Amino acid sequence: MPIYEYNCMDCNEIFSILQWSSNQSTECPKCGSKNIKKKLSSFSCSCSIDSSSGSSRGSSNSGFSSGG
Repeated sequence: MPIYEYNCMDCNEIFSILQWSSNQSTECPKCGSKNIKKKLSSFSCSCSIDSSSGSSRGSSNSGFSSGG
């Protein structure tokens, strides 16, 4: 479930909400306004490189397994 970031246009509160879809009705938790704007969010990823072999190993918390 993604985390969406919003900015309230009435009270300038910046907040994040964990929700299934960005199409869900959302309101500011501070003032209750529905006059909000979705912010462009970035994501993070970590990766480590094994210096002896030069291979990289990504770190993922997605919950998906790569095996079959």
